[in-house]
Amino acid sequence: MAPPGRTGPSSEPALTPHDAELRTAARHLARRRFLTVTAAAAALAFTTGLPARGAFAAPRLDAARIAEDPFTLGVASGDPLPDSVLIWTRLAPVPFEPDGGLGQQQVEVAWEVAADESFALVVRRGTVLAHPEYGHSVRVDVQGLEPGGHYYYRFRTGAWISPTGRTRTAPPAGAGTASLRLAAVACQAYHDGYYTAHRHLAQEDVDVVFHLGDYLYEYAVDSAGGARRYTDVALPAVFNRETTTLADYRMRYALYKSDPDLRAAHAAHPFVVTWDDHETENNYAGALDENGSDPALFLPRRAAAYRAYWENQPLRADRLPEGPDARLFRRLHWGDLAQFDILDTRQYRSDQAYGDTPHVPGPESDDPARTITGDAQERWLLDGWGTSTALWNVMPQQVCFSQRKLDLNAGAKVSMDAWDGYRASRGRLVAGAKAAGVANWLVLTGDVHVAYAFDIKDDFDDPDSAVLGTELTCTSVASGRDGAEHPANWDTYLRANPHLRFYDGRRGYVRVELGRESARADYRIVPAVTTPGAPVSTAASFVTEVGSPGLTPV
Repeated sequence: MAPPGRTGPSSEPALTPHDAELRTAARHLARRRFLTVTAAAAALAFTTGLPARGAFAAPRLDAARIAEDPFTLGVASGDPLPDSVLIWTRLAPVPFEPDGGLGQQQVEVAWEVAADESFALVVRRGTVLAHPEYGHSVRVDVQGLEPGGHYYYRFRTGAWISPTGRTRTAPPAGAGTASLRLAAVACQAYHDGYYTAHRHLAQEDVDVVFHLGDYLYEYAVDSAGGARRYTDVALPAVFNRETTTLADYRMRYALYKSDPDLRAAHAAHPFVVTWDDHETENNYAGALDENGSDPALFLPRRAAAYRAYWENQPLRADRLPEGPDARLFRRLHWGDLAQFDILDTRQYRSDQAYGDTPHVPGPESDDPARTITGDAQERWLLDGWGTSTALWNVMPQQVCFSQRKLDLNAGAKVSMDAWDGYRASRGRLVAGAKAAGVANWLVLTGDVHVAYAFDIKDDFDDPDSAVLGTELTCTSVASGRDGAEHPANWDTYLRANPHLRFYDGRRGYVRVELGRESARADYRIVPAVTTPGAPVSTAASFVTEVGSPGLTPV
């Protein structure tokens, strides 16, 4: 969702060598006027920027010479497997500089993982290089860990030691597992308020956090931090423009990760991340920006955005983008209790129908050739359901899956950016879930800056049709500013959508406990984000029983 209006660049951004490559590629593509995404992607593949080898390798910095704390952006972990977990940090002693204050030099970083917080029982350790080509980000896929274990980790370079992070591994593959506690978050526009929800999330007893997109926003942030209204600091002018270059995106991640509450949440729990649109640009669709520009002009920006996303998230090396392409959809398991199919509904989608404005469904939006996932991801998802042996099949993704009528007219308008604008895609997934016998289907959603709870219906236009699953929309961390318990359209939406069981417009997250008998969802809400320190409370709770889809208030 986009805030009203956009702020244009206030000055020409400083370019890194990779920004220069991307811009050269853009000019080349524009001259050649490539008409296919494939050709553009091939021409951009070189921008992966693998670290140099041999005589051309970047010089090594003596870490003892780093005079300021390089761990300003904190630590994180992600994508837990039964025997491994990914740990991450990024060195940036001067985080609001394009190179983080380390220039174009490699830095050696030591890491260690322990069974205890005091690091008396270290179980794995090693060293890794932080490469300038990757923005001095560091990731270690720590192997050989015990399934279902809790661990602590930290990094060291020179005289500096990072904050300690806490993480865990998944249970043994296919093993009987009694329960799982997860949280889902999304949409954290820095300029819309404080990350109070993340501070409370850091204190929750959950096993894993799913971030469902809009981790970053491309919009300008003024010197006062927008709605944060800083009076004791002034943010640099470099943030008061829209992100377009690799340097822009890297520094914007540095701004977001400078927030102590976000760092606390990452340090407390492993994250499983996926993107939506704002990590790149509002409402883009595949190779098209929101203005429908020539893909040859947009794909270099997408390459920069995807590259910076990977650099700044706890993702394994095999998720490194190749130019403007990155395979982010993936599958994780939690014993025999849950299978997680994490989707990407931006990179492969058809352009939004009817100019991406709310519209009554029609031939353009209902064209069966249209897709929100792309053919390969759709087949991967359906095949995964067909072979799943998990009790719960959980689908973390970005935009509203359930039908959401926006008015009370006989021919109601719906969002062309959500699954309502891709009804053939949704229909194929519903048919696939039924064919695979997916009995306990749970969809986790972000994007809309409000909390929803939906019954997923076999036929959304027939209130008496079967309930096939549950959709939980997690509201936003900050986007939309404070919000309201009952937004102006609250009554309209509830009347227009009988399968919508809950609607709250405040900020927060959803906490879910999956068990052998049922799943419980608690909507955790903070009353304000434009001032720091708000308390958290539970606005509503629902249970869905195993083998009996549908939400019951508790």
